[in-house]
Formats: sequence, structure tokens, C-alpha cells
Amino acid sequence: MFNFQHSILKATDWVKWLLPFYLLTLLPLTAAAQDARRTKSGIIIIGEGDSVRAVEPFNGTFERGMAYANAANTYYQTFEGRVHVYCMVIPTAVALYCPNQYSMWTKDEYASVKRLFHQLNDSVKAVDLFDIMARHADEEIYSRTDHHWASLGAFYAAQEFARVAGVPFKGLNHYDKHVINNYVGTMYRFSRDAAVKNAPERFTWYVPRDVKYTTTYIKYKLGRDKKTVVSESAPEQGRFFFEYEDGNSAAYMTFMHGDLNTTTVKTSTKNGRRLLILKDSYGNALPGFLFFSFEEIHVVDCRYFTRNMIDYVYRYGISDILFANNAGHAYTAATAESYMRYLEQ
Repeated sequence: MFNFQHSILKATDWVKWLLPFYLLTLLPLTAAAQDARRTKSGIIIIGEGDSVRAVEPFNGTFERGMAYANAANTYYQTFEGRVHVYCMVIPTAVALYCPNQYSMWTKDEYASVKRLFHQLNDSVKAVDLFDIMARHADEEIYSRTDHHWASLGAFYAAQEFARVAGVPFKGLNHYDKHVINNYVGTMYRFSRDAAVKNAPERFTWYVPRDVKYTTTYIKYKLGRDKKTVVSESAPEQGRFFFEYEDGNSAAYMTFMHGDLNTTTVKTSTKNGRRLLILKDSYGNALPGFLFFSFEEIHVVDCRYFTRNMIDYVYRYGISDILFANNAGHAYTAATAESYMRYLEQ
């Protein structure tokens, strides 16, 4: 329940706060009439046949959300207003597709994120995606068989971010479309539910045209615990997009080949704007839609980074910092803790 000791909304704020609730009631889905069930692992399986969808429940707490908001506020204060800071909490599929009659299986992600945004410093700009995703919910913006969103969802998010940041943005007519067929992602492994395995989908991704770019990686190697970085490579150039064959369950690694790196993309867009994206794996799909928008894009994962963030920002002349985590990660204590540690390590 919302604690009014934390904040009191003005009457006009209530209108803005409640409007997306109305938008969510307009979802062009039959989700409310669909049947659903839970696996032993807690994964929610919605529908049946070729359209079955598996989603993870949201379990965020108020305190963890406030820690994430505090991290964004601290970054703005650390750079003394010389860097624009944005906070994007990416909705997960459960917020859009869980049938209403099974809402007790997940916490209210929408309300939780709205509370988080209300705790941001006035100078930290929220990138609110809930109404955007709701308007496009009948499109392939989330994978049915994987816990990630789809590339099209990242496109709409990047478009909204570009609007908030005041940078140019190109439509999908400036991209080449690629499709991987017979894709079954992580949700079969998470759920072990045969219905997910038997409902493969398309994995669609987009490569920008008419913009030049080079991609440089610092690659990390993890220790036995699969969490701690024990070594890193010298900077080396590589591809941004990696191609996978039909049926490959790792297709989401199309973008930057996954998370175990810090990535720098230099583009032919010369506007002096240099973006740093602080992200989990959801954020991997965002940079490819921003090559027309920023001169440079730096991508840092919330789990793997070995430098001092203050030195990094000033060394590379970062002008904009985007926190871009899915709601599950934004409400995980380790995410905010990592971002705070990056300022001091």
C-alpha cells in the first residue's frame, strides 16, 4: 500500500498517475478471459496452443524500489548537474498479460514503479513505458517463450527515451528486419512446461541502415562462482549484432553477444551527445535503436564493471546516463548496490 508519509501527490498528479490505469483497461487482448496456471517454480502459463505465453511474477518491495531511485538521484548529484540522468524501469510481461482473475499471483508492478518514479529527484527524468507498452500490447513487443522483451518493444522504449532526451530518432523504415524462426527461449528452462516448448515463436531483430558505427568491447571472464569478474580483455573491436540460426534458444544474445562486456559504440551521428546505458540484459536490445540519436553509446551491465564510474564518465565525456533495468532487476537489492559501488570502486 502507498505510504503517504513518503509523498503527497497534487490533484493534477493524480490524473497523470491514474491515466495509464485507464489505458491498461484498453489492452487489445483477451487476457482477462484466458485461463492460466502456475508451475512449481512459480512461472505463470497463460493460454494454450501456439499462443501460449509464460511470464514471471513480480515480487518487488517498496524499499528496494526506493534504493533504485536513490541510485539514480545519487548519480545526478555526483555529477553536479553536468550530466543528464534518466530512469527507465522496463515493464515485464506479467504487468501486461497476466489475466485479471489471476492477479493475486503477482504484485502490482505498475503501482510499484509509479511510486518509484515519484521518489526521483526533480532533475532526474523518468522514462515511463507503461502506457507505451499498453498501446502496443497486441504487437510482438514481448517474447512468449523467453523472459526478455522483444526487439520491437525495445524500439518503442528507445523512441520514448529519445523524445524525453530531446535527440533525433528514426523509424523502422530505416532498419533491415531479420527473423529467426522456431525460437523457444529461457521460459521453457525456467518452467519445464511442455506447452512452452511446443509453442515456438519468431525472434525478430532490426539492423540500422545509413548510419556508420564501430563497436568496441572489454570482455570479462568470471570466476568459479559465475559472478565475480576475475579478468578482462584489452579493448577489441567486434560486431554489435550476432546472427543465430533458426531454432537457437540463445537468439536474444544477438545484441552485443550478451552481458559479459562493457561496450562502446561510436556512430556517424555528430551531435556531441554521449550516452551511458546502465542496464541488465533487457537493456541489450536498446542501443541498436539509438545509433541515429547519439555520437557515442557506452553500455555497462549492473553485474559486471571493474572501473570507477566517476572517472569513466569524465574520461569519455558522457553527457547522458540512462538507468535501463527491467522491473525485476530494478527491485533487486543487488542492482542498486552495484550502481552505488561503481561510484567508489
